[in-house]
Amino acid sequence: MQRVGDLIWAAGDSRARGFLIGGTAGRTTLAGEGLQHQDGHSHLLASVLPNLRAYDPAYAYEVAIIVREGIRRMHEENRDEFYYITVENENYVQPTCPSGEDLQQGVLAGIYRLRPAPGTDLPAVKLLGSGAILNEVVKAQAILEHQYGIAAEVWSVTSYTELRREALEVERWNLLHPLEKERVPFVSAQLCPSDGAFGGIFVAASDYLKALPDSIAKWLAMPLVSLGTDGFGRSGTREELRDFFEVDARHVVLAALTALSRHGMIASDIAQRAMLDLQIDGESPSPANS
Repeated sequence: MQRVGDLIWAAGDSRARGFLIGGTAGRTTLAGEGLQHQDGHSHLLASVLPNLRAYDPAYAYEVAIIVREGIRRMHEENRDEFYYITVENENYVQPTCPSGEDLQQGVLAGIYRLRPAPGTDLPAVKLLGSGAILNEVVKAQAILEHQYGIAAEVWSVTSYTELRREALEVERWNLLHPLEKERVPFVSAQLCPSDGAFGGIFVAASDYLKALPDSIAKWLAMPLVSLGTDGFGRSGTREELRDFFEVDARHVVLAALTALSRHGMIASDIAQRAMLDLQIDGESPSPANS
């Protein structure tokens, strides 16, 4: 995806306005094309340009909210900025837009809760998904509930870049106002309630490098396990690629169970049994250097 990287840099240098749509973005969504078109890094490249707002939406209503806001900011507020929106290259069922006043704010700020934990307000796991991999996270929620009795809720992360930038601005404000009450970053307020009720773990999965979800880890009160597509691109079906890069529903489930067992929240043998159930080979080569 060098061409996307070149376009991002060129637009950033010229203070351009508009929308750059990544239709072949993501490392596992362009099946069969192999290394030459597979992209696991463009969102990291985008994160270093101050006038670029980068989003990795999963659903049509998220795209609609982002594009509408981009038009408003660029044309009504006359802002010199542009948008990079990765829409991948995969067909799947589009859900209806959820109700709720906080939806638009969450989509634009970078995160919102898509699915609550079934039957409880106190999930053991918060699953974070982005782009096409969000569907794998939704599948993982069902597997955790039905096969292992683990309550998980699903969050759609539309932009790690926006979350990190806002958190850094809040951090800077707190540093420069030592006598004022500390402000709380948006990502912390959403995922880590001030009442301390959530004491579980976070698992994040995306079609990009693990460094992308890692970029918000310092603002989470509990551990974050990042799943991503580190390594070279490959040819294969989407199912094969997501298994290889360990970002499919099965690996999301295993990551959650292993983290829970490591922190003493479930019996230690459950994760090991899950590897057999899910047919995951613990001795398989690392995708990062295979």
